[in-house]
Amino acid sequence: MILWFGKNKKKAKMKAEGAAMATPKLSADELEQAAPKQTTAPDVAPDTAGDTGPDTAPDIAGNAARPSDTPDNIAAPTATIENRQNDIDEPSDPSPSPAAPQDATPSASIAALSDTAEEDPYGEIKAPGFLKKLSTGLSKSSSKLSESISGVFTKRKLDQEAIEEFEDLLLSSDMGAKVAGKIATNLSKSRYNKDVSEAELKLVLAREIEEIMQPREQLIDFAEGASPRIILFVGVNGSGKTTTIGKIATKLKQQGARAMLVAADTFRAAAIEQLKVWGDRAGIPVMSKPTGADPAGLVYEAIEKAQNENLDLVLVDTAGRLQNKTELMSELAKIIRVIRKLDPDAPHEVFLVLDATVGQNALSQVEAFKSSADVTGLVMTKLDGTAKGGVLVAIAEAYALPIHFVGVGEKAEDLQPFSAEAYAKALVGLDTYSAAKT
Repeated sequence: MILWFGKNKKKAKMKAEGAAMATPKLSADELEQAAPKQTTAPDVAPDTAGDTGPDTAPDIAGNAARPSDTPDNIAAPTATIENRQNDIDEPSDPSPSPAAPQDATPSASIAALSDTAEEDPYGEIKAPGFLKKLSTGLSKSSSKLSESISGVFTKRKLDQEAIEEFEDLLLSSDMGAKVAGKIATNLSKSRYNKDVSEAELKLVLAREIEEIMQPREQLIDFAEGASPRIILFVGVNGSGKTTTIGKIATKLKQQGARAMLVAADTFRAAAIEQLKVWGDRAGIPVMSKPTGADPAGLVYEAIEKAQNENLDLVLVDTAGRLQNKTELMSELAKIIRVIRKLDPDAPHEVFLVLDATVGQNALSQVEAFKSSADVTGLVMTKLDGTAKGGVLVAIAEAYALPIHFVGVGEKAEDLQPFSAEAYAKALVGLDTYSAAKT
């Protein structure tokens, strides 16, 4: 999963530096003035033993001379010019081929970087194993939905009774009344009074779900924007905020970002220790204070430190708050106000982490945090432990918020980028893409 496109930016920088190294620091005019006047047409190196011809004459260091039509091959007769030419960083090893040896080091570094960088933002989503892994994670939700469809639709006409049964099974899958009604209506328009099989119905349902969720699919590049980029993670107790931060931090570290984690859940000692464990695993510093300390003050100090150290990212873990507790939500608003004293545009992202096991209650959480914390994106966790995966479809229909990640397990690699097509197919029990994603 690519989160930090900084590697590609570093590659571009290295390429530019490689091109600069290949350019002599002496101008063409300077080199022309410094070169000895030639009285014959061919360029000949200074007289030395073992002359092998104008194009292969050994130079003073014993290297084979390169073709004489480039400035690099003009001999500098004085010590001053030789010293200046040394600044061009010619390699001392005579073995490299004459075709631009100056680029050897940068090119090797760029090639190595290319091997580790994730070039295609959609590469993981298009990989053959991605849908299978997501399907495994959503197996409880897809099994429930598939069994319901199998029980209702086994080569029967799609009459009004069948459509009503279909709408009921969507409701039981936590997709909500609005989504269930919309999909049932669209199905009746296109398939009413026609024979429909279980496989056909799954394909139609997957397309309908994908259409609802597609506008919410959004990759995020943590390398964009301000530096340090400040990201706040919010949600209720037990939603998986700390684990999500740890997984994201692990990926960011692997991809070259310089980040800091902030344990601003100062109400729970376990949360602080958990974040420290993730920080140690990823090799990322964690800033914390004793239990009961002022979280807003901690966040302020952490951001100040990150600014002084020119870090790329600050990931802030906040205390779990019940959306119906006004005083706790006010504390979150205070943290945001304090952050803006150091950066008026921060936090640059506010991720609401939702627990799929709560079903339709997740909708009320989105509503509460959206108004109090200016939520910019969603993460849905614990999809592997529930049959209520359909709630994410309901959220996508109700709120115009990007869905960045879905969690289908405990490991760092189990946090996956959100793909509307993959999610829709996994949710209804399909294990192949209809077409490659472009």
